[in-house]
Amino acid sequence: MDIRDELQATVDALVQPGKGILAADESGPTIAKRFKAVGVESTEENRRAYRSLLLATPGLGAHISGVILYEETLGQRADDGTPLPALAARQGIVPGIKVDAGKIPLAHAPGDEITQGLDGLAKRLAGYKEQGARFAKWRAVYNVSDTLPSRLAIEANADALACYAAICQEAGVVPIVEPEVLIDGDHSIERCAEVTQDVLHELFHALHRHRVVLEHTLLKPSMVVAGQEQARQAPPAEVAAQTVQVLRRTLPAALPGVFFLSGGQTPAEATVHLDAINRQGPQPWGLSFSYGRALQEPVLQAWKGSAGNLRAAQAALLHRARLNGAARDGRYDAGMEKAGPTGASR
Repeated sequence: MDIRDELQATVDALVQPGKGILAADESGPTIAKRFKAVGVESTEENRRAYRSLLLATPGLGAHISGVILYEETLGQRADDGTPLPALAARQGIVPGIKVDAGKIPLAHAPGDEITQGLDGLAKRLAGYKEQGARFAKWRAVYNVSDTLPSRLAIEANADALACYAAICQEAGVVPIVEPEVLIDGDHSIERCAEVTQDVLHELFHALHRHRVVLEHTLLKPSMVVAGQEQARQAPPAEVAAQTVQVLRRTLPAALPGVFFLSGGQTPAEATVHLDAINRQGPQPWGLSFSYGRALQEPVLQAWKGSAGNLRAAQAALLHRARLNGAARDGRYDAGMEKAGPTGASR
């Protein structure tokens, strides 16, 4: 199989109807914060046990097509000695890897940030691929105000995302590009739409410059929503209309799939918004989910570090995955929330 066939096979596996991606790539500080909220110490063993719990959830592959892992997780094993990427693959879930090295302040652009990690990326990808990773993810962030992000931040992050994507494709790894327009602040939904449109326009110009093959690229954008401190929070139908309008103005039809991030939304909000977006009608690309906290928050609350809570935690994950799988196809109903987890083996 040549590289193009390899990339296409991975894309096809990820963009299946009714399925989305589980983001389990929290950095050390982030997972420590989430563990602390449920009274669990962030040790290597606890992280291994928790991520093993996620990937071993019976039936998860019916609703999850891929999982984004943290570098540490690629080398960890389940209790029976199975490498965690292989544990995912057993269920038809494609293993992926977060490859950026985090964000730092952007020079000469107060309030803006840039993502690091391009140095040595090709070599790292070769190692990740040997460990089972078939796709990668790189996140850029954009702070929003009346003046942010600056033009410099929009262009610099677009170029880094495109360079990363090109390196991935040469290595036979499908790139997920993640331009996150942050929800922090009091900006309106209209301001979010304006920034998102500018960010996506520049991103696809950069991908073209770097000769990135769009058919072998996936997008992980934020939805168009108002800032968390904004008094007026738009209803789901407006979020959906604004989001789809921006996508239709900026995304080439050649792109095979869009996997929204949840970006600070509650688990229920993220599902309702995804469903509303898919009810806007058929689009040139599949519109799915790549959620972290919006899938995992109920899981952590159920688990709390206790092996005795494993089945309840897995049931909580399967429940949210099932609901988002329905929203992926515009089939979600609020009554599904009330049903609650019914067991991980269902």
